[in-house]
Amino acid sequence: MLDARGLSCPEPVVMIRKAMMTKDAEYTIVVDNPTAKENVTRYAEHQGYTVTVTEANDEYTLTITK
Repeated sequence: MLDARGLSCPEPVVMIRKAMMTKDAEYTIVVDNPTAKENVTRYAEHQGYTVTVTEANDEYTLTITK
């Protein structure tokens, strides 16, 4: 699981991009702002992944699957 809380864009996108180099089937990243949620979601979808978002306590957990 990647923890991108407290980071502003583009850092969360850079983190998920680096993680995706492993070609795993699933990734999880936690962000704490809507802009990062949208940007990471957009990037993952452009890479052919499906993104499921759950929100709790002003944090977003993005589960990214192939």
